[in-house]
Amino acid sequence: MIPAVDDLLDGAHVLSMPMRTKFRGITTREVMLIHGPAGWGEFSPFTEYEDGESAPWLASAIEAAWEGPPSPLRRRVPVNATVPAVPASDVASVLSRSPGAETAKVKVAEKRQSLADDVARVRAVRELVPRVRIDANGGWTVDEAVTALAALTADGPLEYAEQPCATVPELVELRRRMPGIRVAADESIRRAEDPMRVVRAGGADIAVVKVAPLGGMRAVLELAGELAEYGVPVVVSSALDSAVGIASGLAAAAALPHLEFACGLGTGSLFVRDVASALDVVDGTYPVRSAEPDAQALIELGADAERTQWWIDRVRRCHALLR
Repeated sequence: MIPAVDDLLDGAHVLSMPMRTKFRGITTREVMLIHGPAGWGEFSPFTEYEDGESAPWLASAIEAAWEGPPSPLRRRVPVNATVPAVPASDVASVLSRSPGAETAKVKVAEKRQSLADDVARVRAVRELVPRVRIDANGGWTVDEAVTALAALTADGPLEYAEQPCATVPELVELRRRMPGIRVAADESIRRAEDPMRVVRAGGADIAVVKVAPLGGMRAVLELAGELAEYGVPVVVSSALDSAVGIASGLAAAAALPHLEFACGLGTGSLFVRDVASALDVVDGTYPVRSAEPDAQALIELGADAERTQWWIDRVRRCHALLR
């Protein structure tokens, strides 16, 4: 049952969270936190998303706040470090915020940067972390991906390349041309009307799944079951969530029957300040637990009246689509 929209908005908080460096083209992350009988949920589709694409994010927030997490199968979840498109000289500082991580995801194919920048960044990460995966956010053509991946694997293998190209046909073609590179699909799953299309077409070795865009923790578990029938493992990742959204990602990962890869849930270090206290990191793993926002953080990170009203209006529109 979907709660009334006024119940969602009662006590909701809209936050503006500054970031340490530009990531995904933004320097401030806006989120709305809602509170329900089961705890806290996060509604935070990116501001450019239309209402139809944003509605599953609201369903995810409602699930977290009104239903709570599924039963866990593990108490800790391995998490990769995340390295934005920073200069190679900044890599060590970035990785120092993810103690014990044995896997790092490195952003590549950033606009106004060169392949040489990517190679230098990945090389700097390799010196400090044993396993490296890269994320191009669909930034390459097939030919560009072939060239880039050849350069990025010159010093050693990649665990996988996440969304190297934008379209499903391109991913299929890249896998045909570079059979030695594992391809992970992200946008081709979370922004697709049919998340299974890329897998059925043969465009992915691995599926990157995110709780909010798919509509919640249980939706992730259901999709993971379908993917398992094709022999495609999943990596639960963050949609640049606050600590509240990260808690939902950890809960989903904790409930998966099989967890082959470190999860992309270590993005809290990208924020100057998060809404809750930092998780207890042990050997690159995070504990599975709920996130209770800090009262002072809710005040100090609060968005202004104009942005708060923008989010309230957005919730009302998206709520109407869930009926």
